[in-house]
Amino acid sequence: MAEERPTESTRDRVRALVREVLQNAAPAEEEEHGAPQPAPEPPPLARVVNVAPAAEKQPAEPSKDYDRDESSKTVITEDDVRGLPAGARLRVAESARLTPLAADIVRERRIELVRRVPRRGSRAEKIIAVGADHGGFPLKEELKSFLSELGQRVHDFGTNSTEAVDYPDFAHAVARAVSEGEADLGIVIDGAGVGSCMTANKVPGVRAAACYSVKVAVNSREHNGANVLTLGSGTINASEMRDIVRAWLGADLTEDRHKRRVAKIDAIERQYRC
Repeated sequence: MAEERPTESTRDRVRALVREVLQNAAPAEEEEHGAPQPAPEPPPLARVVNVAPAAEKQPAEPSKDYDRDESSKTVITEDDVRGLPAGARLRVAESARLTPLAADIVRERRIELVRRVPRRGSRAEKIIAVGADHGGFPLKEELKSFLSELGQRVHDFGTNSTEAVDYPDFAHAVARAVSEGEADLGIVIDGAGVGSCMTANKVPGVRAAACYSVKVAVNSREHNGANVLTLGSGTINASEMRDIVRAWLGADLTEDRHKRRVAKIDAIERQYRC
């Protein structure tokens, strides 16, 4: 059955009925509010400015890309890594060093180290291991203050007085710290600087240099890649010590020809390792 379409007369009747309803409703509206007021014109469109803090600017819990944070420590021990599962991510300071046992655990469990980069960039403070015998003790104390002024971190391996001791013990402790990665560089002071230099150079991976001038100090770093500096308290004064140490820390092994020669020094050392 075909759908009936409304005729024109039907539409007219509907329109008339609507008008009648509106007219009957108008008096009640007038009695309550008075004469009908024209409808207000819509306000012009306004530009909305959101003065509330944007959602992304609100303090939020930072997303962590590591499982444990040990970045406040300069040396990571086995206790710091033992509880981590295989494949975990451990956040450490940029200059942090691992003890041998900690390094073994990290390697076996394939733990990823996330190095924290300091705000001041790649030139982070170095960890300097220092040591001295009784003759070098007073100058060592001045050295520690000077290194702190330079923004370096100091690990003092003794001695702690002018009471007589044996220089090889302290030279060995400093050299071992450098060899095992607990320190970036080492400085040892005895009466002449020679005995400590000999001792330190017995430790694998150490290239110690006895320096008595700024020129020799710079050369030992730029040409020989020295990582331990030995000084003689009987051959230099405090002012000369400062000049030598500042120059030694400011120099580095950068040229390929010198790196090639230092690599030969390391190769000779490996031939005599047990």
